[in-house]
Amino acid sequence: MWLIRWMMYAGFAAIVCVVGGAVGVYWHFAPGLPDHKQLTDYQPPTTTRLYTADGKLLAEYAREKRVFVPVAAMPKRLVQAFVAAEDQRFFRHPGVDPIGIGRALMTNLRNMGQGRRPEGASSITQQVAKNFLVGGEATIQRKIREAILALRIENAFSKQRILELYLNEIYLGGGNYGVAAAALNYFDKSLDELSLSEMAYLAALPKAPNRYHIKRNPEGAHNRRDYVLNRMLEDGYISEAEMAAARAEKLALRRRVDPPELATAEFFAEEVRRNLLTAYGDKGLYEGGMTVRTTLDFAVQKLADEALRDGLIAYDRKHGWRGATEKLTSVDGWQDRLKRHLRERPFTGPPSWRPAVVLDIDKNVVQVGTLDGEGVLQRDKDSPRGKTLPNQRVGALSQRWTDIVQPGDIIAVEPQAPPAAGKPQVYGLRQIPNVDGALLVMDIKTGRILAMSGGWSYQRSQYNRATQAMRQPGSSFKPFVYLAAMEAGLTPSTLVLDGPIEIQPGRNQPVWRPTNYGGDFLGPTTVRQGLEKSRNLMTVRMAKFIGMDRVARIARDFGVDENMRLFLPLSLGAGETTLLRMTMGYAMMGNGTKRITPSLVDRVQDRNGRTVFRHDPRSCDGCAADGVPVDGQMPSIVDRRQPFMDPALTYQVVNMMQGVTTRGTAARLAALRRPIAGKTGTTNDAKDVWFIGMTPDVVIGVYVGFDDPRTLGPGETGGGTAVPIFEQVARTLLKDKSPTPFRVPPGLRMLRVNPHTGQRMHSGEPGSIWEGFKPGTEPTEDDWQVLDGVSPFRLPGSPVPTPDAAERDVIAVAPPSGQDPPVMGADGALRPYAPTTSGGIAPRPPNPGAPSLTGTGETY
Repeated sequence: MWLIRWMMYAGFAAIVCVVGGAVGVYWHFAPGLPDHKQLTDYQPPTTTRLYTADGKLLAEYAREKRVFVPVAAMPKRLVQAFVAAEDQRFFRHPGVDPIGIGRALMTNLRNMGQGRRPEGASSITQQVAKNFLVGGEATIQRKIREAILALRIENAFSKQRILELYLNEIYLGGGNYGVAAAALNYFDKSLDELSLSEMAYLAALPKAPNRYHIKRNPEGAHNRRDYVLNRMLEDGYISEAEMAAARAEKLALRRRVDPPELATAEFFAEEVRRNLLTAYGDKGLYEGGMTVRTTLDFAVQKLADEALRDGLIAYDRKHGWRGATEKLTSVDGWQDRLKRHLRERPFTGPPSWRPAVVLDIDKNVVQVGTLDGEGVLQRDKDSPRGKTLPNQRVGALSQRWTDIVQPGDIIAVEPQAPPAAGKPQVYGLRQIPNVDGALLVMDIKTGRILAMSGGWSYQRSQYNRATQAMRQPGSSFKPFVYLAAMEAGLTPSTLVLDGPIEIQPGRNQPVWRPTNYGGDFLGPTTVRQGLEKSRNLMTVRMAKFIGMDRVARIARDFGVDENMRLFLPLSLGAGETTLLRMTMGYAMMGNGTKRITPSLVDRVQDRNGRTVFRHDPRSCDGCAADGVPVDGQMPSIVDRRQPFMDPALTYQVVNMMQGVTTRGTAARLAALRRPIAGKTGTTNDAKDVWFIGMTPDVVIGVYVGFDDPRTLGPGETGGGTAVPIFEQVARTLLKDKSPTPFRVPPGLRMLRVNPHTGQRMHSGEPGSIWEGFKPGTEPTEDDWQVLDGVSPFRLPGSPVPTPDAAERDVIAVAPPSGQDPPVMGADGALRPYAPTTSGGIAPRPPNPGAPSLTGTGETY
């Protein structure tokens, strides 16, 4: 009896000691524990997604690949698989499973000394405490803290909420956090598309994700999946037949592939990423789960990429074969060697081109090998023409293949038509251009960037030439000089001398003698023709007359150059700017000077769907606060932006720029039969060539040049190199749209004039055009003065000069060296050059044609 009594006392004492010890442990660790109630506002790091304007997925950015899915939206079998694999008594224990702990303890005692990893006994609730609150430190103190928090979590949250936290947070390998991301990245499926076998595999991963990877350890992956299926059968979640069918299914890894949009919009997506990083920081971008609706029109982006690529290929083909730049040391095992080479240096040619290895040259027949097979090489109409010489000149190309390629050379080829039976595949010789460029398509009214091509290939260089390249705009800058001239009081019909001029820049500085492209002179020429034909000397004279401070202010107001210096050469585009800035400036000129901010993003929403950024500043009358139209009301978009400059002045320049595309340096665009206003640009030595053109709806900017500035070669111009790229985009982009003229703003009188002389003409007279004039500046018979940049000049609409001055008919400018160029008198006759000290004027030529007066080797 005493033994039983003693055992009862001893048991009671043990219970008291255990309880006392537990209470002591609790009071020791509990005060410093994190607040478990913070799980109420669970906001895990989630993926930020970019979408095109029409809703296609463009790109994803995340530090942890995660897609949050409420547990109520998860398949029931998936939840059961994780419960069976990780915590069989999850729905019955209070947060800590004593039976599981005892079983793990016995197992670890049996395995002691055998080098096996100790078995854990953490419940799902304990894993939530570990993942969210206490971390994964492998100590007994952490396990105690974890257990206490698990009890608190169970007391505060439902089992369903705990499962939701667990299944969205658990790491499942490959950078995947949560079951939804794992389903996408292992099987390219949403949760409701998973098979029972795939659900069981995901539930097998928390144990050791890397150890059970399908590719690296297929046997281990299938064995662990089968273990989960057995547990599901034991717990009554599935039947024998379902388990057998699931075990018979072979797991297949199906990687998600990037959407096709991303392959042709890398520059655009990267520019958006940089902007978001600046605006929302590293945490906001990679953890914020934002939904970003970009401005990208994928169809337009494809047009832009193809046009820029085709234009660069066309330029490169004209300038000859440079020779292979890469070579294999041996053609033995060339397939494996080529594959290794391409892993290190990816091929950046168009989709129809192939990287190839020259295998052998026998009797002028070249054998080549591609990853598609072997064939023979030939030159065709799309092969490089001639041989590249210094300064992009072109020489003759040898007819012997041994002078062009050698065995082992890695070259680009393009397969021709499929070969006839028994014949080898024929490949045409190609060459990846070393020149580069950029193209932008922008909505003229809002600044939305519809397409951005930042270069030949994002794989070759991530440098975005549309936004980062500071280049000289050349003559594409002239419209802003002409706009400054209109603001100063000149008109499109004002005569400006197109003749030689000398500028003394300052003490100890060489005299500047600007020239026209081609070295010719046209004499007294209308402002309109000066812009259409891109006359440098006229531009310099106007800039000198109106002052470079006015030109610099216009450049600043239109965002082209914020800090333009007051040097005359900058009136010819000798400063530096970006294609984005130039395109934006043209857009504001074309939309009536309503200020825009170029934007790649229409809207940004946070993880909860709340709009945190919207680009469009316009409001909706007849809409609720969220922008949804109110029933029974007709919504209307209200644009409250005011012009920052007189739209009548910008229209005068835009109207003249339409002449550039019909009669001027971009006249080939007249074949499109559309109202297009634009301007070409070619810098000194043709280091940069440009064309920026616009319709009333969109503006398209194109730039071509070497990254390390050097000449593009003799004869290269914006009209010959950049305009065809613009044309390729515009032809497709505009073909299904009705031609829309540029809107004439209030404050202008539209008159019929002769484009060559500026004189008024009657309606119906051949060769006349509509020209806009501010009231009081219309051309009259008294307007016979010529702006030469040296002599006094009367602005149109100002008082007529005295008769004495009106009788003078000579122009006071320095003549070409060794020559006396003719001048035109009041009667239209040519007279010898006669300098005068009191200034000079020349009458408006009475004949309707443009003066084209040839002297000794020069047109004047």
